[in-house]
Amino acid sequence: MREVSATQPQRGVDVVFVALTLVPPLLSQPYTETSRTSWLSLLGFEMVTLLVTVLRRRLPVTAVLTSFTALAVALVVSAAEHAKLTPLAFLPLAVLVYSLGHHCTSWTRTVLGLCGGCAITVIGLWANRESADSGEFRGGFDVLAILAPMPLAWAVGFAARTRQALLVAAEQRAADARHEQHLRAAQAAEWERARIAREMHDVVAHSLTLLVVHAETLRAHGDGLPVWAREQADGLAAAGRQAGGELRDLLRVLRDPADATPLLPVPGFGELGALLDSHRAAGGILEVTVRAKLDSLPGSIQAVSYRIVQESLANARRHAPGAPVRLTLDGFPGQLRVEVVNSRGTRRGLVGTGTGLGLVSMRERVDALGGELAAGPTHDGGFSVVAAIPLGTTGV
Repeated sequence: MREVSATQPQRGVDVVFVALTLVPPLLSQPYTETSRTSWLSLLGFEMVTLLVTVLRRRLPVTAVLTSFTALAVALVVSAAEHAKLTPLAFLPLAVLVYSLGHHCTSWTRTVLGLCGGCAITVIGLWANRESADSGEFRGGFDVLAILAPMPLAWAVGFAARTRQALLVAAEQRAADARHEQHLRAAQAAEWERARIAREMHDVVAHSLTLLVVHAETLRAHGDGLPVWAREQADGLAAAGRQAGGELRDLLRVLRDPADATPLLPVPGFGELGALLDSHRAAGGILEVTVRAKLDSLPGSIQAVSYRIVQESLANARRHAPGAPVRLTLDGFPGQLRVEVVNSRGTRRGLVGTGTGLGLVSMRERVDALGGELAAGPTHDGGFSVVAAIPLGTTGV
C-alpha cells in the first residue's frame, strides 16, 4: 500500500496559497495597463515572490525583504517607462508580512524586517522621484496609503500565532490533566489492592497457618489414632500448605500486578489425581470417566479445567456431603467437555456458606477461553456443572 507523506497536505496548502496570492494581480493588470513594460515588471516581481514564498516559514524575514525589494524595483522601473502596476501587486507583499507575524518568533528579527521594509520604501520613493520625469508617475502619499495596512497584516499573523500557541498550551494542559487523573486512579487501585492483600493476609493466611499447625500437631501426637484419622490429618495439613502457597501467590500479584510469576506451578491435569484422592480421603464417593488425551492439552485449558473440578468437588462436599460425584472428561474434535455432577447429599449441608463467587469465577475462566459453562440443580436434587472449552487447532 502506498504511504502518504506527512508533507503532502502542507504542499497542497502551499499551492493554494501561491495561487490565491499571485493570480489576482495578473487578473487585475489588464484593467490597469497592458503595456509590455508593466507586464514584464509584474511578472518579474511575481517570479521572485514565487521563489521566496517557499521560504516564508523557515526564513520569513528574508522572504519579506526580498519581495519588498523586488516590488520596489518593479514599481521604479515601470514608472520610469511611464507604466503602471495594478494596486493588487501589493497583495503578495501583504501575505508575506502576515507570514512574518505568524512564523517569526524572534522579536529582534521582526523589528529588523520591519525597519528594513521602511528603509526599502524610503529608497524606492527616492529612486522613483529621481528616475520618473512625470509627476503622474512619481510615487508619494498614494504609495504610503497602500503600505499603511501592512502593519495590520503583521498584527493579524501575530494574533493567529498567539491563538495557535494558546490552543496548543490548552491541549497540553488537558493531556496533562488526563495523565494525572490516570495516575491518581492507578494509585488508588494500587492502594486498594494493597489493602485487600493486607486483609487477606491478616485473616485468611493466619487461619490457614493455624489449620496446618493444628493438623501437624494432631498428627505428631496421634500414634494412638486410627489409620483413617491419621490420613485425614495428613490430608488436612497438605491441603492447608497448598492453599497457603496459592494464597501467597495471589497476595503477591495483588500487591504488584507486574510481578505475576507464580511461586508454585500452575495446576493442571498432572495434579488432578492428587485432587481426586483428597476428595476421596475426605469421605467423598467419586466416579471418574476420562475419554481425552489430557497431557497433550495446552496449559491454560488444563488450569481452567482443574479449577472447575476443584471448585465443583468443594461445593459438593460443602452443600451435599456424602453424595456420589460423577466426573467426566470428554474430548471432542476441537472441544473439551468437563462435567461434574453430584446427586442429593446423604447429610445436611452447611447453611449460609456459599456466596456464589465460585460459579462466577468458573464462568469467567471459561469465558476467557471462548467456552461456555452451564451450572444448575438437577431433577434429583443434585447439582451439575458442565463446561465446554474450545481447543482451537489442538487435538485430543
